[in-house]
Amino acid sequence: MSLSRLIESINTAAANTNSNKVDDNVRKELLQACETLRSAYETPLDIVTRLYYSSPQAIVLRLGIDLKLFDAVVKLSDESTNGEVKVQQLADETGAEPLLLARIMKFLATMRIVREASKDSFISTPSTAAFVSNSPLAAVVIHGTHFLTILSKLPEFYAQKGWKSPDDADDGPFQFAMGTQSHYFDFLSSEPYYQKAFNTTMTAPFRRKGQSWFSFFPVKEKLRVEDSTAPLLVDIGGGKGEDTLAFRDKFPHLPGKIILQDLPAVVEGVQDTTPPVEVQGYNFFDKQPVKGAKAYYLRTVLHNWPDMQALQILARVREAMTPDSLLLINEVLVPETNRSLCSVVADLAMMTSYAALERTQAQFKALLSEAGFELVNIWRPEEAKVESSQQAVLLEARLKR
Repeated sequence: MSLSRLIESINTAAANTNSNKVDDNVRKELLQACETLRSAYETPLDIVTRLYYSSPQAIVLRLGIDLKLFDAVVKLSDESTNGEVKVQQLADETGAEPLLLARIMKFLATMRIVREASKDSFISTPSTAAFVSNSPLAAVVIHGTHFLTILSKLPEFYAQKGWKSPDDADDGPFQFAMGTQSHYFDFLSSEPYYQKAFNTTMTAPFRRKGQSWFSFFPVKEKLRVEDSTAPLLVDIGGGKGEDTLAFRDKFPHLPGKIILQDLPAVVEGVQDTTPPVEVQGYNFFDKQPVKGAKAYYLRTVLHNWPDMQALQILARVREAMTPDSLLLINEVLVPETNRSLCSVVADLAMMTSYAALERTQAQFKALLSEAGFELVNIWRPEEAKVESSQQAVLLEARLKR
């Protein structure tokens, strides 16, 4: 096919598409194909230009969110007879200077978040409402742009600290960038704005795509206790209990207690289910209060910690286990080669925020062995086409014999 025919076909497809009716997996394949095509024709100058323009776009989105600009556009557009919103109306609604608002809105128009109708007049698009104040995507932008603050200091960090991967959660790029000795999580607890954005981002539905671990792990075969009062599953660092409650809903008659553990401030207000889920305020660096459970479960906990602290967390679990206990780790395994952009960005985020890392299978096996565990099996979902950067697997481990 000639390039002119290809360009015509692409433009025709773009003009006649409805993304809401496209299967999500097909949509992802289409986007990947577009990325492959772009890479094939992109010059080094194109690459630099694209990267140079990307961070300002994120920051301008953040400005709009902090101003509640998208809330104002949606509200005023709904009230307008023709859908158009004037810059002066936005100034009256937000309290910002009209000139500044006009500049921000013109920038957003180039991103197709809004559409420029005429001078100082704009119309909302399907994307506008995605960034109103209560939207999970707004929280992602707040969280992500704060991450950019830390990233910008990486060159200075390595120049001063030496060119090696950080390995101490209390002395990494985050502490260097923010001029603090606090761990990232402690910092968040003192900054409600960023804490809320972090919590929303971590629990957003789009982060939980793919199969739940208990849909591809033989629960009824592996997780059995005779005494209904005995601890069956302890969800360590389980947040608000999304996994715990979903597990109990799936297996309401499975004998044994289900226990959710996280910091008191995190689990405060978590509602129990029927049959009950026991909720405990607990720091996973302290002694594990639940002894001899059938399974101890960690979901995306260890990737937040370098080996130094990960070994401490695992030591507390090991001390509480019996020879019949299982350790279940629900994490993404990053491939040794050919990683996706999503995967390497996640790894960079772990390194920058926590001095931690996304681990390969070999790295997990070595970590578990050093902690006194034997990796028994790796359970994987049936979805063959799911990208490894999005779908976690389940590592099953036991105490070393």
